[in-house]
Amino acid sequence: MTMTRIFVYGTLKKGQPNYHRLFDSTNGKAEFLASALTADKYPLVIAGQHNIPFLLNIPGRGRRVHGEIYRVDDKMLRFLDDFEGVPAMYQRTPVRVEVKALAGQTEGEERSSPGSITEAFVYSTTAYQPDWPSLPGYENYDAFGDHGLEYVTREAQD
Repeated sequence: MTMTRIFVYGTLKKGQPNYHRLFDSTNGKAEFLASALTADKYPLVIAGQHNIPFLLNIPGRGRRVHGEIYRVDDKMLRFLDDFEGVPAMYQRTPVRVEVKALAGQTEGEERSSPGSITEAFVYSTTAYQPDWPSLPGYENYDAFGDHGLEYVTREAQD
């Protein structure tokens, strides 16, 4: 079974509205590896009528973005690609991330140490509105943050 590293920065993080989807076994398997932040700067904006967090694929602009690294199986990766609207809304692209705090280590498993740079896939977008790069940028997304732009869940959209 192939396992893939993904970096989540928005509604899939711990404490956020879609976190539960990573641990719904009908979607596949996910394991938390570490908290991290992007090695490079990216614009992280909240946009659209549902206040969705978007990491704009414009390396070198914005801020270093905080998130979490997970290892997911192929089934979860397919679920996440569908959930994130790949390729129309988001694209799964490789990103370099700096490891901050690690989860417990599984025997025989290779882990990066805090401060090291590793690679994971991130759901970023190149399909954004022209004004999005000028929106306020964030380094750490919280759906319930003081920005006043509370995320509208898919259940609430229906």
